Amino acid sequence: MNIFINEKPAEIALDTEKTLGDVMTGLELWISPTGNRIQRICIDDRDIEGDALTEAFGIDIQGIGKLDVFIRSWRELAAEALGILSNFCEIFGKAAFDERGQIFESWAGSAAARFLKSDIPDIWGLANHVMSGEGLLPSELALIVWERLSEIADPWQEIDKAGPQVEIVAARMEEFSLDMQTGKDRRAAETIQLFSQIGEKLFRVFFIYKSEGLSMETFLIDDLPARVFIEEFNAALRELSLAYENRDTVLAGDIAEYELAPRLLKFFATLKNMAKPGTLVLFAS
Repeated sequence: MNIFINEKPAEIALDTEKTLGDVMTGLELWISPTGNRIQRICIDDRDIEGDALTEAFGIDIQGIGKLDVFIRSWRELAAEALGILSNFCEIFGKAAFDERGQIFESWAGSAAARFLKSDIPDIWGLANHVMSGEGLLPSELALIVWERLSEIADPWQEIDKAGPQVEIVAARMEEFSLDMQTGKDRRAAETIQLFSQIGEKLFRVFFIYKSEGLSMETFLIDDLPARVFIEEFNAALRELSLAYENRDTVLAGDIAEYELAPRLLKFFATLKNMAKPGTLVLFAS
């Protein structure tokens, strides 16, 4: 069996593989660390899709002359899926009420929706709620989608723009204990919400770098491997959440001021100092 990846011969020696499923499992393990994903496959110039793909995995490779595997980067696939959802938001928002069910079904059955479900599940969940008539308006979802598209297209630019917000949130985290002690509960709750929003944004951008091969073990944040830094960040966040729920103002304030605020600033500085990646052209219909 001859294997081609993006129409170029692949120098892959098969050993113990007997079925197409065996081969594809090995290819997935080889391709994934590079930040790429398998988009589609062809057997002897015939596209294999949907339910046929599952059945094809059992085929003996002795019966296959040529296997074409087409791969794309995670960023490209994410940008395309979000772009398609953006278009659906516009169509759905302008459609008559009795047309919306069909539009929803069309989106839900698309490859874009399947990708979002597996790789960006929070957006997939929001889209399902919106198109079910719950939660946000289509126009509000579109704004969130465009923010994600901007992060994927030019993550460094998004981090650079987030600088003032990071500084504001870090300063408010340092004031968190005082807010709780002086009865400014609404401001304290807002601070937690703002911290969560900016933290999630930084983590999303970090994941984009990770999807392109950034090592969680060798890449350092505050002199720690990225994996360890993130584990400690999340542990501190869980401690803050528990202390806040228990109204332990002293502990919550200490964690916010001395654990999370500094980590937020260091995380941001590390992302900003990284080499600027290439930009992607946003998906256009």
